[in-house]
Amino acid sequence: MDIGYSKDSNRYPIILVHGFMGWGRDEMAGYRYWGGKYDIEAYLKSRGFEVYTVSIGPVSSNWDRAVEMYYQIKGGQVDYGEAHSNQYGIIQKPEGKISAGLYPEWDSSHPVHIIGHSMGGQTARMLLYQLTHIIHSDSLGLDPEISDLLGKEQIGWVHSITTISTPHDGTTLSNIVTSTAPFLQDFIALASAVGNDFYRFDLEQWDFAKKYDEPWMNYFRRMREHPAWQTRNICSWDASIEGARELNTFMTAENDVYYFSFASSSSKLDSSTGFHIPNDDMPFILRSHTRSMGKKIDFWEEGSSTDSTWFENDGIVNTVSMRSPSTGLMGPDPVTDYKLNQDLIPGQWYFMGTIPVDHRKPVAHFLSDNYTIENVYNLFEKHSTLLYSIPE
Repeated sequence: MDIGYSKDSNRYPIILVHGFMGWGRDEMAGYRYWGGKYDIEAYLKSRGFEVYTVSIGPVSSNWDRAVEMYYQIKGGQVDYGEAHSNQYGIIQKPEGKISAGLYPEWDSSHPVHIIGHSMGGQTARMLLYQLTHIIHSDSLGLDPEISDLLGKEQIGWVHSITTISTPHDGTTLSNIVTSTAPFLQDFIALASAVGNDFYRFDLEQWDFAKKYDEPWMNYFRRMREHPAWQTRNICSWDASIEGARELNTFMTAENDVYYFSFASSSSKLDSSTGFHIPNDDMPFILRSHTRSMGKKIDFWEEGSSTDSTWFENDGIVNTVSMRSPSTGLMGPDPVTDYKLNQDLIPGQWYFMGTIPVDHRKPVAHFLSDNYTIENVYNLFEKHSTLLYSIPE
């Protein structure tokens, strides 16, 4: 396919990053995170784009996920950093977490576009922070980390970040991991039939692995009971409104990176109550979450709270939270609504609009007559073409 590049456009690879409870291309018996029974990566490749999919910890913190993402793209032994590993009691360099690299030539001369769904958008921003800041191994800030990623500045490695249904400001959904298990519950019966590689939590840094012939639900239960949930090195903290505010305070927009965001919504205003309720086509398994989030007020530690603008949601994340990071203590990232054919500038967010679907449909899970695989493919192809139109 001739994508129609201008002389100043780029052909940088696109990296797909899954959200919490996500999985890799060799898991879930071939059911794709990016595409369900279809395949978004393969489709985009068929349309002339260079695309890679990473597989990172589905319940890990954004710090751990970003580190894993770096080494999967670049190649090498995962290294979470001495200071981070000591702080949270994890294994700094877990055996087996070594990658040949999806795109080993990745550097400032060969940057990438990153598209993240759900928590994958937060992870993309965390990776950019790790790339562009010196991380120290000691509390006094005297000694930089010694690793391929941490402890040095690597500017210009990321050309753009696109987020889809991402909880930039967190979500008011309680017990986020248990609540997002609907991504998996539809397949639990299949898990017992297809073996141990059906799904992996990738928690070797916790010294946590599936036991031989262990029932999948026992594995899931042991993961939820792990003491790491009592720390802040976990996805449930990062996805909370307080954890997201903490991330937003230091993961601010970089002046040389282009930012895009898509929101999703499958709730509607109940004029009699002022709350939000599920749309008629909201999947049954998400309806209780939608109703709960549609009337919930949540609080930050200093006493301020969310308001009615947070009621609209897609069953997992509040729609207002998906627009751009806005709750950091240094102030919100700049954001504007995208206008067709406008000149793009780096360092600010372009809001691409709200997709009228639940949290899972933008990546083609549980599609319906109202939102088909053609809708999904069209969105990804159009946006990838936009990414390739950005000047080098």
